[in-house]
Amino acid sequence: MTSSDETLLDPEAVQRTGGAVGALLEGSGDGRGLKVAILGARFNGGITIRLLEGCLAGLTERGVDAADITIAWVPGAFELPIAAQAFATASEGYDAVVALGAVIRGETGHYEFVAGECARGLQDVSLETGVPVVFGVLTCETVAQALDRSASDESNKGRESAGTAIEMARLLADRRLA
Repeated sequence: MTSSDETLLDPEAVQRTGGAVGALLEGSGDGRGLKVAILGARFNGGITIRLLEGCLAGLTERGVDAADITIAWVPGAFELPIAAQAFATASEGYDAVVALGAVIRGETGHYEFVAGECARGLQDVSLETGVPVVFGVLTCETVAQALDRSASDESNKGRESAGTAIEMARLLADRRLA
């Protein structure tokens, strides 16, 4: 799946549709006061750390206090869902969980099992708990693709995951959805 300028959502179009209905709900990008857990997979950890650095930058740029961020490491992407479940249900009260890692296709079917089960497990946790669990796991054909998607710029998928976590936490906290 790719994205291009032609597929971007026009913010003015969103506002036009909002004017035609009774309510338009969007989560804000304001992270102040939110508690966020970040889970990192050690397997392909050189990519994960780049995603983590992007995620941390994205969270702090949006106002999340460093003291409200918890980082936990797991062996690999397959273990991310169980850790996400623990954080989503923790008494600490996390507003969002971000799962970071990289699954890179190899010469066996291992890729399909790990990537698919990781994605399904994280989605299940989110749906079961109501806590947004963000899929910041790269699923790439090559190491070069993973390096591109974890670059230290605005294209970093960890940084993007931070924005998604904040927006979803804010949307789901909207009193009209309670």
